[in-house]
Amino acid sequence: MLIVNSKCRMGHEAFPATLAALEARGIPLASSHQLSRHKRMDQVLREAMESGVRRIIIGGGDGTLNNALQHLLGREVTLGVLPLGTGNDFARSLGIPPTLEAACDIIAAGYTARVDVGLANGRPFLNAASLGLASAIARRLTPRLKRRVGKLAYPVAAAAELWEHQPFHVRMVTDSGEMEAEVLQLVVGNGRYHGAGNMVTPDATIDDHRLDAYTIAAPSAESGREGTGLGHIQDLSTLARVALSLRRGEHVAHPAVTAVRSAHLYVDAQPPQDINADGELIGHTPVRFELASAALRVYVPAPAPTTH
Repeated sequence: MLIVNSKCRMGHEAFPATLAALEARGIPLASSHQLSRHKRMDQVLREAMESGVRRIIIGGGDGTLNNALQHLLGREVTLGVLPLGTGNDFARSLGIPPTLEAACDIIAAGYTARVDVGLANGRPFLNAASLGLASAIARRLTPRLKRRVGKLAYPVAAAAELWEHQPFHVRMVTDSGEMEAEVLQLVVGNGRYHGAGNMVTPDATIDDHRLDAYTIAAPSAESGREGTGLGHIQDLSTLARVALSLRRGEHVAHPAVTAVRSAHLYVDAQPPQDINADGELIGHTPVRFELASAALRVYVPAPAPTTH
């Protein structure tokens, strides 16, 4: 079965092209749906599960895949991913190229793998959950902004939010201990990528049975300038330097960044913070992060043959 979210960045124009690409590769479809509402997608997926559909191809962004996830977990189904959204971080973590043709090639090849799924207070997520700056940016990433500026939506929203963002106190309990800090952002990753191509950590993978997290400390709190104009400039400078290194994963070497790896995380924050998972706001702190290991089967690129 094929489902394409017509409201995602490339969804509307991609539907006929997807049908043609799948047919050209000999992939038969029991049904195909071009949908614009999450409630309708929920209904279609429930009916598909009841009728015995076992291969679900979904075209959309990370929010679309996150919405479908609750219907796929714990079932013997295989997910095919067509990266048609703004960020496409799940496809990036899987190594799926950002073109429709290449994604259809991977589905046609038929190689599958089992990947981990993150849980935030029991709510599943694929890529990353975050508190602080990323959650505030998610509030600004409206469907209208995504349609209007496409891949520039994230940096446009980030630039607008930076001028108003304030640090917060976080307490984090991991498998190995407890830490407290004044931070600007906390990211907890299941896969390697978040925020349209930023790395959680350079060695994170989506099948390593561990959560990878990082915090960005607020220098204004350390210097006693929190809440002042000079302190805000300090925080902005730190965020800018870390942001420049996120694409390459070099942020983990920045003195303001602390990286953590753990199978379980408990996070509390003051003031309470919204939780953004896969680009969707799903609740607020306190939050317990866990893993459902190898919980989702998905089509992925076949590994390169080893040479001896």
